[in-house]
Amino acid sequence: MKRSIAALAFASLAFASSAHAQATLDKVVKVGSLGDQSGLYQDIGGPGSTVAAQMAIEDSGLLAKGWKIDLISGDHQNKPDLGANIAKQWIDVEKVDVFVDLASSGVGLAVANVAKERNVVNLNSGSASITYTVIKDIGVRVRGMGEKRYL
Repeated sequence: MKRSIAALAFASLAFASSAHAQATLDKVVKVGSLGDQSGLYQDIGGPGSTVAAQMAIEDSGLLAKGWKIDLISGDHQNKPDLGANIAKQWIDVEKVDVFVDLASSGVGLAVANVAKERNVVNLNSGSASITYTVIKDIGVRVRGMGEKRYL
């Protein structure tokens, strides 16, 4: 189920507008797995989430259709300011189109704001803060993790 959702998410990138999208579809996507690689949340995200993102890329079938999908990973160390700075650098320098992981709510909120400002996709799979659910200004539309409210 998780692989299917991830594969659908990667496939939907073809239709997502991003800051780096060109007028014609170039079939190049860069995914940034920004998680807790060494701290409190490493077991529910981090290295395993990066591996899962790579598996989703491979399972999506887009590589066989000529897509170039690159994956980079980083450690936000559960620090919102560090996560936001990494996100900005990845967007500006690495040309990241989509963020995945973000298991910490504080970092997730910080990166969501950066993603909205820079018009990139943010697939946050781990933040569980009620604040993340109800803030419409950061582009959150649907959310799970036990929360029964959907925007």
